Amino acid sequence: MSTCRTLNLTQIRISICSLKKSKPCFLNPRTAGPYRPSARSYSSIQAAAVSLESADDSKNETVEHLLSNRDDVLRLMKMERRPDAEKSGSRWFPYLDRYKCGSGELSGSEVLEAVGPYIMEDRKERFANVVKNRSYSVCLVVEGLSDFGNVSAAFRSADALGFQSVHVVSCDSSKRYRDNRHVSMGAEKWLDIELWDSTQECFEVLKSRGYRIATTHVGMDAVSIYDMDWSCPTAIVVGNENRGISDEALELSDLHCSIPMKGMVDSFNVSVAAGILMHQAVCDRTSRLGSHGDLTLAESRVLLAEFSLRHSKSAISIAHEYAKRKAATPMPKL
Repeated sequence: MSTCRTLNLTQIRISICSLKKSKPCFLNPRTAGPYRPSARSYSSIQAAAVSLESADDSKNETVEHLLSNRDDVLRLMKMERRPDAEKSGSRWFPYLDRYKCGSGELSGSEVLEAVGPYIMEDRKERFANVVKNRSYSVCLVVEGLSDFGNVSAAFRSADALGFQSVHVVSCDSSKRYRDNRHVSMGAEKWLDIELWDSTQECFEVLKSRGYRIATTHVGMDAVSIYDMDWSCPTAIVVGNENRGISDEALELSDLHCSIPMKGMVDSFNVSVAAGILMHQAVCDRTSRLGSHGDLTLAESRVLLAEFSLRHSKSAISIAHEYAKRKAATPMPKL
């Protein structure tokens, strides 16, 4: 009896193991034979479904690659850029309400109408929350950094704290860091990055846009960042890891500022310093203005359209198809 029981248990174990290893098998009601679900039908459904949530189109666009290829940086920005000579109201906003599609164009609202149905609701909600807390009133400038890991970390802090605009002046490309996307966490995809060959050129353009230039410097004339009014349009400048801010930048800037030190060392890592500066700017602006984000409804709509277009290459194709249909639709007679 015990032998029979042992054999039965062994058979049961073997059966269970074989079931775990085998593919699911169901009874086909028509033939009464085994029926296995086809993987082909599922894949065809996946292929038919249009989704913008699939591939990360910028997986190869590391910070090092972007900062070494000016054209790629420009291609990141989709809506038409505003000329520097043309200022929008009392402060700078870089985009016009226009996206060029071949010979046609779409407004921000039309871009959202075209692409919106193909973006998941939680993603659209994320975009809306981010745009609500975005500002161009304070921007970050990194001058002459040689460690792309530091640039990546500064970008990540800028994105997390609600800064949309970052500027890079003459990065030292002699020192390379292969993979820093894990440092930036892809923040560069959502920022407006502008590259400059010289500090003078960068500062001149920023001043024409209405920014005051604040360089970080440890000196007798430096103002504590906690005593500054960050509600004024300000460009924060951090310098090279070893040399600090250049003499040219110190001379051309409107004011020098510093982070009070309480320890034996008198400096922070440059990416840490950038994070502290931006965090203080957000805190001060929130205290004075009620919030850091300050885009108007029209500006928010344009930036939402910008994010929607950056979301995936498929979004660009969808927007172009929408523009073609728009051009083919006859205008109603009045």
